[in-house]
Amino acid sequence: MTAATQTAILPPRRRQRFADSMRVVLSSRVAVVGLVIVLFWVVVAIGAPVFTKYDPSKDQDYKALDQAPSAQHFLGTDHLGRDVWSRVAYGARTILLLGPLSVAVAFLIGMALGLPAGYYGGWLDEVIMRLLDALMAFPTILLYMIIISALGASPVNVVIAISVGGAPGIARLVRALTLDIRTREYVSAAKLRGDSAARIMAREILPNCRGPLIVDFLLRVGYAAFYIGTLGFLGLGLPPPTPDWGGMVQEGHARMMANPWPVLAATGAIVTLVIGLNLFADGLREETMRYQ
Repeated sequence: MTAATQTAILPPRRRQRFADSMRVVLSSRVAVVGLVIVLFWVVVAIGAPVFTKYDPSKDQDYKALDQAPSAQHFLGTDHLGRDVWSRVAYGARTILLLGPLSVAVAFLIGMALGLPAGYYGGWLDEVIMRLLDALMAFPTILLYMIIISALGASPVNVVIAISVGGAPGIARLVRALTLDIRTREYVSAAKLRGDSAARIMAREILPNCRGPLIVDFLLRVGYAAFYIGTLGFLGLGLPPPTPDWGGMVQEGHARMMANPWPVLAATGAIVTLVIGLNLFADGLREETMRYQ
């Protein structure tokens, strides 16, 4: 088969796999509802400069402090006269960038630990699992607070904290899946062919873990969004004046009676995004289990 023929055949196969994946998603009403919610916030984040008229940090109207929603300010203004809708829209960028990024880094660490632990077993498994157990003994939010307090509040350090906190759970999931898959016949066949352990883990085991890992990834992005908001509320998130949903709640909670709109808008954004991700993951898990 020539290279040209391979190039001609590959795209239809990819389109077919994409169509099969979309068919699984669309067959679940729960997954569709979750996907719509998530896509709404993705569109808001990408189109924030188009959907808003004000800079979320610089534009401050001192003649319009703590105003209720109006034609000029869709969700009102905060105590500094900043447009709440602009801060919510640009805050979506922060959440949708740091959340998936931190979970992706956690997955890389978790897979790097869980795959060899499950494949080799023995003393390597014991050492890795005991270290992860020690890390998991810390309450999650306390671990995040310790890391960020030591390193300082910044986007990079938020990613580091969430990655370190999430990696042990991912490693345990990957290890459990590897322990099951390594006994399959196609893994034994790969060993008989003389494939190296690294090749077997990368080509035979990891691809067959993707279903549960995709669902777990979506759930963890939702948890990451929640924790990023919590850290922002505790003053350990992104430094001001960066738009941050948790920071908006922290800044506005003391003036809830006078102006509840910044807090309601930020908390509503966090809640809907987390619910959307959880619904999407749950629906996807239910549908994929039907085809097993």
